[in-house]
Amino acid sequence: MTSHAKMPDAEPAAKRLPSAVVARLTIYLRALNGFVAEGVERVSSDELAEASGVSSATLRKDLSQLGSYGTRGVGYEVENLLQHLSAALGLTRDWRVAIVGAGNLGRALARYGGFETRGFEVVALLDTDPQVIGNEVGWLRVTDAANLEAIFRRTKANMAVLALPGSVAQEACDRVVAAGVRSILSFAPTILQVPRGVTLRKVDMATELQILAYHAQRGEAGGHSGEDEHGEPAEGTTAD
Repeated sequence: MTSHAKMPDAEPAAKRLPSAVVARLTIYLRALNGFVAEGVERVSSDELAEASGVSSATLRKDLSQLGSYGTRGVGYEVENLLQHLSAALGLTRDWRVAIVGAGNLGRALARYGGFETRGFEVVALLDTDPQVIGNEVGWLRVTDAANLEAIFRRTKANMAVLALPGSVAQEACDRVVAAGVRSILSFAPTILQVPRGVTLRKVDMATELQILAYHAQRGEAGGHSGEDEHGEPAEGTTAD
């Protein structure tokens, strides 16, 4: 397991990065953690690009937006680049996550060990169902969402995951925002409204399956399957 001891803060990126670049940075970070686990101290751009599933040109262009951390002909120091990427992504901060909704999805997310290894600590799991409140899920006990504000204060939660039906998601989102949280990930199958200054990311698995169906249909028709979510040509295809 990769250690997540706090590293010295690096200078943040001077400009706001495109969402596709940010998404790829998380992939580079995962690849670098893999190299650390294998005891690799230095990698070339080709090696890191291959491990990340992108082209070397894309990798170099993305990293150039953060600064110059590699040496021509020598490559990148793995630990140094990992530190800078972590800082650029905000992972040198303490992220304390509260999951609102302890249904099947919420419980599965609460049990997922990958959050902690990536710098996110799940500190609370909330629900309104009396038959669920008090149950233990992993190392957490489900707490009453009626006390959401107090629970967020007590746990110092600064990030929230909404694993809720669409009919109740907006109300819960409003309460989360009122509790001071400015970073929200929603699995609710509905469009949520948040005020300026709040970052909302939506994960809609049905929509993702529909997109896959579209690409599968194109593939069966002899066309290209297009690009993946990071702007790279999809695996098994060539770029147009």
